[in-house]
Amino acid sequence: MIAPLRDFVGAFGRLLDSAPDEPRILREGGALLRTLVARDDWLPDAFARPDPARYQQFLLHADSTERFSVVSFVWGPGQATPIHDHTVWGLIGMLRGAEYSQGHVFDGDGRAQPQGEAVRLDVGDVEAVSPTVGDLHRVHNAHADRVSISIHVYGANIGAVRRHTYPAEGGRKPFVSGYSNTLLPNLWDRSEELRSTFA
Repeated sequence: MIAPLRDFVGAFGRLLDSAPDEPRILREGGALLRTLVARDDWLPDAFARPDPARYQQFLLHADSTERFSVVSFVWGPGQATPIHDHTVWGLIGMLRGAEYSQGHVFDGDGRAQPQGEAVRLDVGDVEAVSPTVGDLHRVHNAHADRVSISIHVYGANIGAVRRHTYPAEGGRKPFVSGYSNTLLPNLWDRSEELRSTFA
């Protein structure tokens, strides 16, 4: 039952069609994402599979003009990202399990240092990132014994965005995340739904 994702993609596209500013995208888009992650019956199994070695980023949808993309992040037990940036706005919604997001800032030597307490995202929670509201963080699965899944929406085709990680020794390393999947979920086949209306 992938209809909730299809509805979300359509609503998010309509939001962007109205040419909102970033605060409105984060506010209204965050509300749309909160609705999507409030239920957990739509994500196909192929886009919810963990890998024992590293977290997975599965592309669920990319807008035809790359204005936004939707991905599922699948976190194996204890898995974590390095400290990294995004360079575009983003929304993170927790679908299953929980994760911690630790914000960072640069110190006087240009090293990324933790800022404040880590934010815990539980099922249904949504957090925003962007160069204007805070773009530097490290994320990890809050659970050492089970999988967690978050749904992310970014203001670009995030798998093709030049970004950076920030090692403990200082400096920054460029990276492009890419995607863990080679196939996309089929959001647009409504044939079964329509056949059920035949007399």
